[in-house]
Amino acid sequence: MLWVTRPRPHIDRTACAWLIRQFVDLEAEFAFALDPEAAAKLGGTAFDMRGVELGHRDGRCSFESILRKYDLTDPALHEIAAMVHDADLDDERFGSPEAPGLDAVIRGLGLVIQDDHELLRATDQLYHGLYAWVRQLGP
Repeated sequence: MLWVTRPRPHIDRTACAWLIRQFVDLEAEFAFALDPEAAAKLGGTAFDMRGVELGHRDGRCSFESILRKYDLTDPALHEIAAMVHDADLDDERFGSPEAPGLDAVIRGLGLVIQDDHELLRATDQLYHGLYAWVRQLGP
């Protein structure tokens, strides 16, 4: 399936791409468009765009919206969601101490990796590691 988000992905978009690839659509392909109308022309499912179902809704970031839509209940994913939410929305709702570091690392990777597809591949490794670490910590 084709998934479409805005170009130059940052924290929420990179996390969503990883989540989609690992837990929603193992054969996901990604494309980039500036708005939902352009995403629709590509024939993909839009995420982290203004006004789309898999975007910011009711105080949630897009990562949280995907967890909810696909009924993903893994506690480790919800811990990562708290980090992504706090880094993306900067509202400190969850008080995630990891959020500023995660934000800094993703911003830094975005500065040195110009190709959006390559950036998603690189950040996949970061989220794989984060997921493994959170699971190791346990409940």
